[in-house]
Amino acid sequence: MNSSTTQASQMAQTALILIDVQLGFDHPKWGHRNNPAAEQYMASLLQHWREHERPVIHVRHQSQESASPLRLGQPGYEFKPLTRPVSGETIFTKKVNSAFIGTELEAYLHVKGIKDVVIAGLTTDHCVSTTTRMAGNLGFNVIVASDACATFDRADVHGEWMLAEDIHRVHLASLNHEFCEVRTTEQILAL
Repeated sequence: MNSSTTQASQMAQTALILIDVQLGFDHPKWGHRNNPAAEQYMASLLQHWREHERPVIHVRHQSQESASPLRLGQPGYEFKPLTRPVSGETIFTKKVNSAFIGTELEAYLHVKGIKDVVIAGLTTDHCVSTTTRMAGNLGFNVIVASDACATFDRADVHGEWMLAEDIHRVHLASLNHEFCEVRTTEQILAL
């Protein structure tokens, strides 16, 4: 079996995990965001996975903070239209940053024999990063779709303002070759 056949076979068993692609991240409270095209890239990945009948997993954050737009019962709790789950797709609801804590995600992946995952979603430096780190530590082979993630500007510990794009790039750099392989959507689809 040649390497391209092996790679194609491996991708057939690869799950796409979409993290927190919820309307609440459109709320102005978060401030300026990088990569406004992230959802389009997520939708491209999702369409490809559906067309090839590969496993799709949606993860949703259920905030415990009373004023959060991601709280159950708020409009922001709902999935964004471009990546809304369809019948038969798996959904896990989490209450912390990692999709593996307080959910059955790890057990589900093991039961389904899934060892390889592609992760995309919101936000790069929080739930995407935390889930990726745990997935890598749990022994899964992880690819993060760099252009299918985004984050927001924020202050550092000294009150200095940091741009979302810089935060995004630093977090992807920290993950790459340590917890995952970082690839673009185009590179992933080419696999």
